[in-house]
Amino acid sequence: MAYDALERKFSILFDWFDQTDDGWLTSEDFERMAGLFTAVARPGDQANRTALRAAFVRWWDVLRDAGGVDAEGRVGRQAFIDLMRSHVTDPKTFEHVVLQIVDALMRALDTDGNGRLTADEYVRMYDALGIDPATSTPAFHRLDRDGDGAVSHAEFRTAIEEFYLSPNPEAPGNWLLGSPLAPS
Repeated sequence: MAYDALERKFSILFDWFDQTDDGWLTSEDFERMAGLFTAVARPGDQANRTALRAAFVRWWDVLRDAGGVDAEGRVGRQAFIDLMRSHVTDPKTFEHVVLQIVDALMRALDTDGNGRLTADEYVRMYDALGIDPATSTPAFHRLDRDGDGAVSHAEFRTAIEEFYLSPNPEAPGNWLLGSPLAPS
């Protein structure tokens, strides 16, 4: 069977989202992910906190409404991967769920409001989201496509789009969660 970069990325995403570490995704896992993401926003940043939480609720709703949730309220790995391909990456859903998270996260992290993430802001994101900070420097350099020492909002969106949509295993966006894809 041919190596499938999207399946590998969605499997990595499943493992990250499985906050209860039980091999299933539930609404609780999505609530915990929302908590991780909202924690990066400053205490008074209610607009971005609300936007992040709402996007994670919509993501769970997409999985549930598409029939991916079993009788016990869980989504297994293969169902998640299949629904990522068929529903979450659909352009309308992707914009309404994933890119809403990206935009709110970028606004929350961009503490000086210049539309760019410095290496320090980027490392803070990795740490807050529970991703090994040791991977943040190589990821930052790959995502900083123009080499100006910052990741712009456009570069961040491009990385997200590559991670979720590109079948190219060499795409810089594959470093989004800090580790390159390797054939499994």
